[in-house]
Amino acid sequence: MKKHCCQEMESSIALNCDQHQDVYQCPEMLVSYIPKFDEYGLIIHDGGSSSLEINYCPWCGSKLPESKRDAWFDKLEEMGFDDPSEQNIPIEFKSDAWHRNT
Repeated sequence: MKKHCCQEMESSIALNCDQHQDVYQCPEMLVSYIPKFDEYGLIIHDGGSSSLEINYCPWCGSKLPESKRDAWFDKLEEMGFDDPSEQNIPIEFKSDAWHRNT
């Protein structure tokens, strides 16, 4: 099963760096992918973990999936979690399992 739109995207979000363990710290990394939100972004290299959401692949032009960030927060709120960063949320919400299994 192909996970991303093209091989270029696949390669661009894979961190293959001997010097950095975080995509936001590696200056060679330009694109981020957050599986739990199914969200792609252009990394803003300012020392933090910011990125600018993108809707189309920069290489093949394919429409990327709509971010599930709002749905993630909505679903957790429905379950009674009002501060997911501070609460012990169900394990499936720490990955893409929550939206892949629906």
